Amino acid sequence: MAKRLELQVWVEGTVIAAAAMALSFIPIQTANSAFDLSLGMVPLVLYSYRRGLIPGLTAGFVWGLLSIVIGTAMKNFVSVPQIIFEYPFAFAFGGFGGIFAKKIQTAVEHRRNTAVLYVVLGGVVAAFARWFWHFWAGVFVWGAYAPEGMNPYLYSFILNGASALANAIYVAVVLGILVKVAPQLFIPKRSHFISAAKSK
Repeated sequence: MAKRLELQVWVEGTVIAAAAMALSFIPIQTANSAFDLSLGMVPLVLYSYRRGLIPGLTAGFVWGLLSIVIGTAMKNFVSVPQIIFEYPFAFAFGGFGGIFAKKIQTAVEHRRNTAVLYVVLGGVVAAFARWFWHFWAGVFVWGAYAPEGMNPYLYSFILNGASALANAIYVAVVLGILVKVAPQLFIPKRSHFISAAKSK
């Protein structure tokens, strides 16, 4: 049973990564390609709430790999370390909301308003965890393209900070609403988080 459940977790993660990849083909960005709304963050963060930190990080990593293989990542290619850093590595941190998985699932069962708070907080943490790494890539890689005389740290902060904030709001609002209208999505059947919480 344990092996079947573990397989189910990883299969679900693969499906989530593919869904996030598919959503990334919907063009929602400004004239500056560095600023975009990453629609795939919602299913990724939701998955991390359902399954926890490690599965969330892994699904994000797979999403990043898919972006290289079949997505638009190679249009932004500068070097191999840069492309790995900005896609599999940074995308993995989009699953960082999984640190709140147990708290969210326990709160969904007993304290719905508290669940909304954790869901919103987790969405913000996940968005800023991912864009933290994009910020450093912006400093060391894309800073060379900053307007003449502009500090690369400021350049990256403006571009990536705007993306981080927009995505944090997007993820927090969508999942905050979702946990109110469909809380069952946050608790998979036979979840080890809920069973652990109830056993205390």
